[in-house]
Amino acid sequence: MDTMKKNWFTESCEMWPGSTFSFEVKEVLYHERSQFQDIQVFDTTSLGKVLVLDGIIQCTQKDEFSYQEMISFLPLCCHKNPEKVLIVGGGDGGVARDVAKHPKVKEIVQVEIDAKVIEVSKKYLPFMAVGFESKKLTLHVGDGFEFMKNHSHEFDVIITDSSDPIGPAVSLFQENYFALMKSALKPNGIVCSQAGTFWESMGLVKNTLRFCKNQFPIAAYATTSVPTYPCGQIGFVIGSLDESVKLDQPTTKFSLEEIKSMNLRYYNSDIHKAAFSLPSFVKKEIES
Repeated sequence: MDTMKKNWFTESCEMWPGSTFSFEVKEVLYHERSQFQDIQVFDTTSLGKVLVLDGIIQCTQKDEFSYQEMISFLPLCCHKNPEKVLIVGGGDGGVARDVAKHPKVKEIVQVEIDAKVIEVSKKYLPFMAVGFESKKLTLHVGDGFEFMKNHSHEFDVIITDSSDPIGPAVSLFQENYFALMKSALKPNGIVCSQAGTFWESMGLVKNTLRFCKNQFPIAAYATTSVPTYPCGQIGFVIGSLDESVKLDQPTTKFSLEEIKSMNLRYYNSDIHKAAFSLPSFVKKEIES
């Protein structure tokens, strides 16, 4: 549920009961319900442009890069040669923008179920939607489940940039989804999926990691800092079919000059390693 009162938007959700997050709105740029979800775009006083789906903040101009870069470069830099990448979701274009920066990536296929999110992002969020302009990208509007059923053993890396497991994204957090991704990967392929915050959704983190471990011989949970997400932290489940991979040790390491030329503002090799260092209580929970 979300509310607007005296130019302040307040986000609240059953996934984090008893907590809310608010920001001041300068202007409501867009508000309409698509076939799948309620879509809002705001111009704000402190966060820049903000995309909200079904009342839940998806990205803000101020901090989106920390999420987009990490969900993209953690799996890409673990894979030895990530030439062909599938993105499921990511209708704002941010993941496509960052995946396209990786020098080894030659082809990107993206499947987003909601055409309206793509349309709205192109109009109001061009700093992310620029990803749709990449010559590496082929964009499909449709269901990621159905797409992968028809594309076996095709991708080096699959990145699932989903909203929280409410509404159309629920199916992307089930074990059969990880099994389907596994079947769509080439040998030694890697997957990376949004997997929630351990502060408010430990059950979701544990279940998602367990589903991934049931399908992949190597799997782990990594984190990043996003101030406008619940508790300021969100994580990713990463699974690899290559048993020789050490997920916390990037296979590809970029120099400072390369980081600068790719305009990476959050990701680097040190951040990659640190992302897999978890608090003791989290390690205890997810390893039990």
